[in-house]
Amino acid sequence: MQRTRWIGAGLLASALALTSCTSSPAGVDAKQDAKAELELWTRTTPGGPGEKATLRLVAGFEKATGHKVKVTAIFDDFETKLQQRAAQRNLPDIVMNDVTQLGAMHSQGLLREIDLSKIKSSQDLVEQGRNSGRGVDGKQYGIPYSAQAGALLIRKDWREKLKLTAPQSWDDLAAMAEAFTTRDPDGNGKQDTYGLAAPLSTKRGYASWYFSNLLWAAGGDFITEAGQGKYKPSMTSKESTEAVRWFRALGCEKKVIQPGAVTMDTPPTNETFEAGRTGMYIVGPYLMSRFDKSLGKDKYEVVPMPKGPKDATVLAEGGSLYLMAGSENRAGQDAFAGYAISPAGQKLGMEGVDGSTVQLPVNKNVDVTEVRPDPRWKTYAEVYRTSGRYAPSVPNWTPVRQTTAETVNALMADCSLDADEKLRELDKKLAGILQEQGIAG
Repeated sequence: MQRTRWIGAGLLASALALTSCTSSPAGVDAKQDAKAELELWTRTTPGGPGEKATLRLVAGFEKATGHKVKVTAIFDDFETKLQQRAAQRNLPDIVMNDVTQLGAMHSQGLLREIDLSKIKSSQDLVEQGRNSGRGVDGKQYGIPYSAQAGALLIRKDWREKLKLTAPQSWDDLAAMAEAFTTRDPDGNGKQDTYGLAAPLSTKRGYASWYFSNLLWAAGGDFITEAGQGKYKPSMTSKESTEAVRWFRALGCEKKVIQPGAVTMDTPPTNETFEAGRTGMYIVGPYLMSRFDKSLGKDKYEVVPMPKGPKDATVLAEGGSLYLMAGSENRAGQDAFAGYAISPAGQKLGMEGVDGSTVQLPVNKNVDVTEVRPDPRWKTYAEVYRTSGRYAPSVPNWTPVRQTTAETVNALMADCSLDADEKLRELDKKLAGILQEQGIAG
């Protein structure tokens, strides 16, 4: 049965503009039918492990509730296809997508507001996870179902050979990076190892993505809240400037970051760690299965990031459920969200050797070790809950990330540049981006 889903009146004019700055109301409500089949889109490769994991989750939901769900997996041109459906006024009921897409989807009028009192288990969400689903207006538009956060991977065999302990501070981190670079930790008699693996390419904003783990731990920020959903640039603050200088010194003075880092995104950076060219890597849990096979589980360890000048805050990311505007089965939308974040849904989402929908649970009552007894997963879960921080849900985070990545990349690529001058230029660019998005404060 063909179903029409009405969306905000402002969307059709901006359906192809991801940088739209104003949100539209959900528009005309569709006639409700609590038995209508739900259409779910998930951003993953068709036929791949991600789709199979989603189908397992949906099967559990259907068995538990009686609702029916049709799953569509899309990876290439996901946003374009979603906008095409928006223009046809025929949105899917539910979208499983990255948490950073909230701002863009909300600003286009694609999402309906979520009443958390109608979502079972929402009171058990990890606080920062729940808050990641709020728009700049403070209202709820997303529900997290999976999370991840960065921890520090260390070549355990190198650390033990050099009789070092896991770093507890930034000074310790720098000292270990220098030791891994200069003291021949692999014992081959050559100066061919480096302390820290870092993807610092401008591609997709990787340099900014990586650097956020250090910037926030120093008390700095890319942009800061100015009240009432407004933001202001913050890269020239004392804390941000000091974080940039400290990190830059690792590359320019101590030379403990792998050569060519400024041209590398994650795939070649991953290779430096598993090939024994770098000894530390700040990264999420998704690479453990790969490194266990390529490097060996006994060769490396997972520890929390050491405390920076302020704390040990690291970047949190993950997937969110978006309940799309104009659905004729809002009760079914709410039910699916509640099941996905329930203990049963979270545990089912973590199961499977061929892929999963859940990296780290977002329900504070779910222990990851009940499904994954490996203690390294528990380390990651504790890091997420105690130190994880999401990027803000501004209308479009991409230009903020990309612009800051270009500056971080430039400063690491050319050690002769004046850092203070480049950061002042960056803040001016950020001010323009915030102004364009209507959130400058």
